[in-house]
Amino acid sequence: MTQFVSDNPAVTDHVQAAAAPQSTAAALRFITCGSVDDGKSTLIGRLLVDSKAVLQDHLAGVQRSGETDLALLTDGLSAEREQGITIDVAYRYFNTEARKFIIGDAPGHEQYTRNMVTAASSADAAVVLVDATKLDWANPKLALLTQTRRHSLLVNLLRVPSIVFAVNKLDAVADPALAFAHIQGALQAFAAEAGITATATVPISALKGWNVVDAEHVNPGWCGYHGPTLLELLEQLPSTPTETVAPLAFPVQWVEKNSSSADTSRGRRVFWGRVAAGQVAAGTEVQVFPSGQKAVVAQVLDHARRPKSIAAGSSAGIVLDREVDVSRGDWILAAPVAVPVADDDFDTPAAVSPYPGQKEIRATVAWMDDEPLVAGRVYWALHGHRWVKAKVKRVVHKLNIHTLAEEAATQLDPNAVGHVELLLQEALPAVPFQQSRSLGALILVDTATHKTAGAVLVN
Repeated sequence: MTQFVSDNPAVTDHVQAAAAPQSTAAALRFITCGSVDDGKSTLIGRLLVDSKAVLQDHLAGVQRSGETDLALLTDGLSAEREQGITIDVAYRYFNTEARKFIIGDAPGHEQYTRNMVTAASSADAAVVLVDATKLDWANPKLALLTQTRRHSLLVNLLRVPSIVFAVNKLDAVADPALAFAHIQGALQAFAAEAGITATATVPISALKGWNVVDAEHVNPGWCGYHGPTLLELLEQLPSTPTETVAPLAFPVQWVEKNSSSADTSRGRRVFWGRVAAGQVAAGTEVQVFPSGQKAVVAQVLDHARRPKSIAAGSSAGIVLDREVDVSRGDWILAAPVAVPVADDDFDTPAAVSPYPGQKEIRATVAWMDDEPLVAGRVYWALHGHRWVKAKVKRVVHKLNIHTLAEEAATQLDPNAVGHVELLLQEALPAVPFQQSRSLGALILVDTATHKTAGAVLVN
C-alpha cells in the first residue's frame, strides 16, 4: 500500500494512526457530499465498478444513450433518474481485500440538506467533492461554492472523524496541476478559518477513474500529487471510536416481558437497546431516568441472548435485580457517585449523576424546515428514544456561510446554521455534543407536519 505523506504533520499522524489494525477492522461507513452535480453518484459508481462490486447484468441496466451512466447505480428513485439528480440517501456496500465499506450517496441540492445531515450523523468519514469545472480554477484566490462550504461545515459540526476533500473533473480542465494547486489552497484556507481538520485533499476524475481505485491510468505525480488513491486512503481511515470509557448510558428502545419466569431474585423484564456510552455488566449499579429509581444489573444479554458484558456501540438486553418501572424512552444510567469534599468540610458528600437532567439547553442547530425557526415556536424533540416538547426561547445568532462570522439574528432560515436556546417540557440527560455524539444530539420535529425540522447539537 502506498505510504501517505502530507505537508501537514497532523494529517500524516491522523492517517498513520488510522492504519493500526484495530482501528480499521470494522467496516468504514462514509458518505459523499458537496454541491449538486459535483459527481458524487458517479464517484460511488466508479468505486463499485472498479472494485468489482457490480454484476454485468446490473451494469447493462444503467445505460443512457448507449453509454454506461455510473450515477444510475445509486440514483434508484424514478424522480432521480428522470431529473438526473440525487434526492434521497442511497446506501451501497462493497469490499476490498483490505476492508469492507458502506457508502452513503448524499444529495447535493440545498432543499435536501436534511437527508445529507441524516447520512452524516452516523458516518465514520465524509468525502466532500469539489467540481473543478465550476470554479475559477485559474484564479489563486478563487471562491468555493456555497454548498461545498455548507456541507463541509455540517460534517464538521456532526463530528465526522475524517473529512477528505476530493477535487473532481480535473480531466476536463486545461491545466489540471494549476487547477488542483489553486483549489487545494482555497480548501486549506477555508478549513483553517472554519476549524476543520481535513485528512487529505485528493485529485480525481470519477468519470474516467483516475486516482480513484488505482493510479495506473495516470502518470506518477499527476497534478503534483504523490499520495495514495482515494480508495487506498479510505482503507486506512479509522472507524468512529465508541464511547466506552464514559459512564454507562443506555436508552431503552424495547421492553420484553417474560411472564413465565419463576425467578423472583431478579426482574421479570428485559430492557433492550444499544449501549450509547460506557459498558454494562452484571453487578453494575444503575439509576433509571427520569424516575430516579436505583437498581443493580442482574444479567446482560447480547443479540443472541448470551450472557456477557456489552460495551458502547453494541445492542444489549438488561435484566435488573428487581422490578423497576422502566418504559421505552427511559434511560438506564450509571448510578450517582459521591462528590469528593475537602478535609475541613463536614457536610455529607453529595451523590451526583454523571448525566444530570436539563430543562434548558444552548445548542447549535442545523435548520432544515421550510418554515424559519423563530422564538416561541414549539416542536417535538427526540433524544435517544424519548419524545418531549421543546420551545425556542431565543435565537442567539446565525453563522454566515460565506464569511463564517456569527451574525445577530431573530430567526434561522431553511438550511441555516446557528445557535439557539431551548426550553424543554421535561428534563433530559443531555450533555455537550463534543463529549458524546449519542447524548448530545437531538432532533426537532414539526408538531403539525411531523417533518424533521432541525438537527440539534448541545453546546
